[in-house]
Amino acid sequence: MRAIAVSGPGADPVLVELPKPEPRPGEVRVRIEYASLNPLDWQVVDGSAGDLAPAPRSFPFVVGVDYAGRVDMIGGGENRFRVGDAVFGRAGVVGAAPGDAGATGGAGVPDACGTYGEYVCVPQDSAITLVPRGLDPRAAAALPSAGTAAAQILEAVALRGHETLLVVGAAGGIGCCLTQLARARDIRVIAAVRGDERPAMGSLGAAATVDLTAGPPAEALRSACPDGIDALADLASATPEAFADHAAAVRPGGIALSTRGTAAGARLPGGVRGVDFRLDPSPVLLDVLAAGAADGVLRVLIDAEFPLEQAPQALERNRAGGARGKTVIVLRAPGHC
Repeated sequence: MRAIAVSGPGADPVLVELPKPEPRPGEVRVRIEYASLNPLDWQVVDGSAGDLAPAPRSFPFVVGVDYAGRVDMIGGGENRFRVGDAVFGRAGVVGAAPGDAGATGGAGVPDACGTYGEYVCVPQDSAITLVPRGLDPRAAAALPSAGTAAAQILEAVALRGHETLLVVGAAGGIGCCLTQLARARDIRVIAAVRGDERPAMGSLGAAATVDLTAGPPAEALRSACPDGIDALADLASATPEAFADHAAAVRPGGIALSTRGTAAGARLPGGVRGVDFRLDPSPVLLDVLAAGAADGVLRVLIDAEFPLEQAPQALERNRAGGARGKTVIVLRAPGHC
């Protein structure tokens, strides 16, 4: 099969030919139609993910976790899926070594978690579910990490409506979903972005948009939130110092949450609780999100599409920053052989 993989520590991701993975008992093999790109994909490859995900320990290592496609083989034992089912989900353990849960094992066999490839094997009881009628498979592939993270972040910051949430990195995949889900709960969203994204973020429900490139971030945030904010969801800051700058706008008693693992080392204002977010995907939550997307309640914004062979360029593009929604990797359009 064709896949985007790294051959060893520090290697660049490239297009390679690998054996098809074989499903073990309790697994399904999915023939992937679309994968979606997450910043964690390139962070794992270049070792900058830190505690969020371990570095690869088995090679070749296939990049990616999000996917949509069709079940093409069932492993032994009972299984809730059938060959031909349209499915989507988030694949297993990043960096698993042969013998670990989530790895197929064996020399030359790709790690089961990689979705930038034509096939992936996943446990049937993992974060995988059916694509509902009315949901485009591109949107399904873009939903697992971003949608799940947005929903769980909203629960973690514990806002109850008519409160203010500052979202840093709001124009990316998680931020777009989070803005919509928060607005649906009558939470006032301040979208902090890089560049003028007022029309786009306003259409998703943001009450105000702050361009962090227009001047010192602290001044821009004070201007937009003169009375302070109730919670921060920082999806972008890679250092505790940058995270602390944004958390300075949070009122005492509020929550400052980081998806980059920078809260623990940050010097936060008195009375502000720092939280380092951990994703916990589940098929039940995927079903809820997919139903919302199929009904048009949750819009999944696709920023760009790349064929599989151009996935390394897509990773570099995302690394440069400024994402506007999700990037989708096209492996096989539905109905094509």
